[in-house]
Amino acid sequence: MAINAGNSFRTRDKLNVGAQTFDIHRLEFLEKQGVADLARLPFSLRVLLENLLRCEDGRFVHAEDIRALANWRPGAPEKEIAFMPARVLLQDFTGVPAIVDLATMREAVRRMGGNPKRINPLFPAELVIDHSVQVDNFGNVNAFGLNAELEFQRNVERYAFLRWGQTAFQNFKVVPPDTGICHQVNLEYLARVVCAMPYGNRFEAYPDSVVGTDSHTTMVNALGVFGWGVGGIEAEAAMLGQPSSMLIPEVVGFRLHGRLSEGATATDLVLTVTEMLRKKGVVGKFVEFYGSGLSTLSVPDRATIANMAPEYGATMGFFPVDAETLAYLHFTARSAEQIALVEAYCKEQMLFRTDKTSPPLFNDTLELDLGTVEATVAGPKRPQDRVALRQAKASFTKVVEGTPAKHVAVRNNGDSFDLSSGAVVIAAITSCTNTSNPSLMLGAGLLAKKAVERGLHVKPWVKTSLAPGS
Repeated sequence: MAINAGNSFRTRDKLNVGAQTFDIHRLEFLEKQGVADLARLPFSLRVLLENLLRCEDGRFVHAEDIRALANWRPGAPEKEIAFMPARVLLQDFTGVPAIVDLATMREAVRRMGGNPKRINPLFPAELVIDHSVQVDNFGNVNAFGLNAELEFQRNVERYAFLRWGQTAFQNFKVVPPDTGICHQVNLEYLARVVCAMPYGNRFEAYPDSVVGTDSHTTMVNALGVFGWGVGGIEAEAAMLGQPSSMLIPEVVGFRLHGRLSEGATATDLVLTVTEMLRKKGVVGKFVEFYGSGLSTLSVPDRATIANMAPEYGATMGFFPVDAETLAYLHFTARSAEQIALVEAYCKEQMLFRTDKTSPPLFNDTLELDLGTVEATVAGPKRPQDRVALRQAKASFTKVVEGTPAKHVAVRNNGDSFDLSSGAVVIAAITSCTNTSNPSLMLGAGLLAKKAVERGLHVKPWVKTSLAPGS
């Protein structure tokens, strides 16, 4: 977003990164004026503070809004502010109606004698096609290709429309089908962490932020990207330059220390975190993770935790930028220039975490020793009702115990089967939470390998599928 006219606190400055110069709003200047104590502000609120400074316009964002956030303390009075995301993430179910609306607006402008090409998203809008695929074919090497072909046949009109939209609208891109789940694509490819946007003959640098038309948009919080899921109308409003109104949120600090024990995974960790946060009560709040334990968690592990913010009820599950973030950007082939910008900007703006960083103030805190996390399964009905793996058999028996015995005759490919209560009929590995976490994918593969070696096989009535996030 181009720098607005407002600059009440005189924070506008330059940042040199290599041979490139960027315009920024320097948070440090607020400290020099006695307006803020950045070290006491949670990292998530520092990002929000920069957003207010940059978007100050006297209409949606006022100087008193900036001052209220800069002076934030736990227990401060409620204050309504306006947040303007840097970009919008869409998926094909909820995103297509938004593009239809833009096309309709163009037609209305044309009928009134105006230039329809003036109707465009004001901010980058990226639509990932991921909600249309169905598993018709399974259990054979041709399943992926056959399902993809059926997907294109069923959705040819929608896909043709989106292809037109990508060429017709500025600031609009489409990630094609069969690429991956939108949150994983956002994490691996779309997220900037720090945006560098041209305006005139200059560039402006600012923290990446996003609203998305899916509740699990929070997955990108693992990269230090500020954002969450919204409804289609709110996303469309953001595309057209309308900020989101919100109260300055409460921030719950979650301290992690120690290291996961051998055999414990990010899935075990997130189910434990979800259980703890549901008991704490974090609905409508930011959760910010801090402590030395963060350095032992990879970005995919952090993404597993951030993804499930809707399940533990928080608006965000935020991880500040640190050395692990930079390593992940290298790993996912971001450009050297982009990584240099992320490192320089975040360190200059006190947005870079290390193990020596003093914890900021929070409205409430809780902590977890990672070494105490044990192998866990979700459910049986809600993820927070986790069951320790060692208790899974007893838990399953308890669920089905006492239920009336049922028998159903099933025919499949000419064979007949008699299925009773408790029979498994679908075995699907698919999730936007963890199916692109390398360690978990390896674990699933090893489990399958050992099952085959021990002579186990899939019953003919079980529908199997594996749909990785990317």
